[in-house]
Formats: sequence, C-alpha cells, structure tokens
Amino acid sequence: MDSGDDPLAAAREIALRRLSVRARSRKELAQDLKSRDVPPEAVAEVLDRFAKVGLIDDAAFAEEWVESRGRRSGAARLRQELRLKGVAEEHIADAIGARDDEADLANARELATRKEASMKGLDVIVRQRRLQGYLGRRGFSSAVIRRVIGEVLNAQGADDDE
Repeated sequence: MDSGDDPLAAAREIALRRLSVRARSRKELAQDLKSRDVPPEAVAEVLDRFAKVGLIDDAAFAEEWVESRGRRSGAARLRQELRLKGVAEEHIADAIGARDDEADLANARELATRKEASMKGLDVIVRQRRLQGYLGRRGFSSAVIRRVIGEVLNAQGADDDE
C-alpha cells in the first residue's frame, strides 16, 4: 500500500488504476484491494463510493461481459465466469437472458464450422467427438451441440459427395 500510508487514497488509486484497464465487478476490486493489504474499512468505503457514483455497476459489468465474450462462449460458460467474478444471480440472469437462443446457435455453428475445417482427414466419429468436446468446453447446451454437429457434419458429408 502506498499513497503516504493513507488507506483511502491508496484504495482509490488502486481501484481507479484497475478500472482504467477494464470494467470490473465489485468482488474483483475487493479482492485486488485485499491482496494489497488495504484495510477492510477503506475497501468498503471506497467501493461503496464508487458504486454510488457509477464506477462500479455489476449489472452493467455482466452485460458488457456477455456482449464481449458471447461470440466465443455459450450461456453456461458465461454464467460460470460471472459467478466467479462475484456477480449476483439476478444480474447474470438478466445479462444472459437478453441473449437469444438463435444467437447461441449461430455462434456455435460458426465455431464448429471453423473447427471442423481443420479436421478434414479424420473419421466422422472422431470429428463428432472432438466437436462435442470443443463446443461443450465453451458452454453450449447439449441441444445446441447436437443440432450444430448434425448440421456441420451433414454439410461436410454433402461436400464430400460432390
């Protein structure tokens, strides 16, 4: 801790520096401040003040997170990431609920098509298994995975016939 051993000034400086890089949840900032030995009273005061003036907003943070990472991840993965960042369940539900099922399907289809192109010489069972794991690790639902793999592999099969 710096800033002339004034814990409030140090907490403000650390939090502002962290927020200048990217938006953060309240829990993330609290953990950052705690790891730098800022007293809990100073942490609470600074974070309460930042929330009051709008520098910390977990609902907006969740929406930004889903928007920025949503093309590479399914709802389950986004939900888990936001939970780890300490975002409340109602904010998570609102942010992920705003995302429609068609967007999830389109994103999964795009990822699977790209991945499948790199597996040209492999057996169809191997491609299917790898695509399932790939999409599953990105948090897409099993229903989306089944549908997308069926579409991608059937399209590939039609291309092979030509």
